[in-house]
Amino acid sequence: MISGPGKIPGGVQMPFEFILEPLPGRSLAETYHGVYVNVRYTVTATLGRSGFMTKPIETEIEFVAEVPSIIPNDPKPLEFEINPTSLSNVKKQSVSAIPKFLIRGKLNRTHCSLNNPFTGELTVIEAENKIKSIELQLVRVETIVTSAVATSSSGTNEKGREATEIQNLQIGDGDVCRNLPIPLYMIFPRVFTCPTVITETFRVEFEVNVIVAFEDAYSVTENFPITLYR
Repeated sequence: MISGPGKIPGGVQMPFEFILEPLPGRSLAETYHGVYVNVRYTVTATLGRSGFMTKPIETEIEFVAEVPSIIPNDPKPLEFEINPTSLSNVKKQSVSAIPKFLIRGKLNRTHCSLNNPFTGELTVIEAENKIKSIELQLVRVETIVTSAVATSSSGTNEKGREATEIQNLQIGDGDVCRNLPIPLYMIFPRVFTCPTVITETFRVEFEVNVIVAFEDAYSVTENFPITLYR
């Protein structure tokens, strides 16, 4: 054990520990690396050296903080159906021009624990055109709010809102078999996800997209907001 200043022999380990506490009036946020929002925790070690014009040696390392959150009572499973009439960005008069297709599926949870995989299943009932690929996409939606009325009914004053892809998994390759359930299984990546956060100054929310690409160069996307917790 080192009791004071002096020479440090090689190979000596100096254990330390500290309690990670939030600032007064704040809550502790989990480590998160985003586009607009970043939460980082670092430890800096400085080795002071004696001698003329000898600078101290300093190094910094990031550590990951995981913060337990309130566990929702209801996992909120969701069954869904995708067909030409369910598409939100298609005009009614244009629906008849879209080749027929019918996809059904379910999400086992839309309130999801970060410690467990995201699961569900998808089944292609019919599709007139050949399918090229089916993908499961995880998206983060970050919002920076410039007004304290962000959660009020009067609206928000958003400085920036950015939806970016975290990861994209191919769950079906080629013209998949009809009426065959395809499992959905996705691990939430560390530090690029965190418990859903909604505060007066910023929000970090998450969504899942099911993307079906057809061989004739058009694709359909179904969006599902999800809530994450630790």
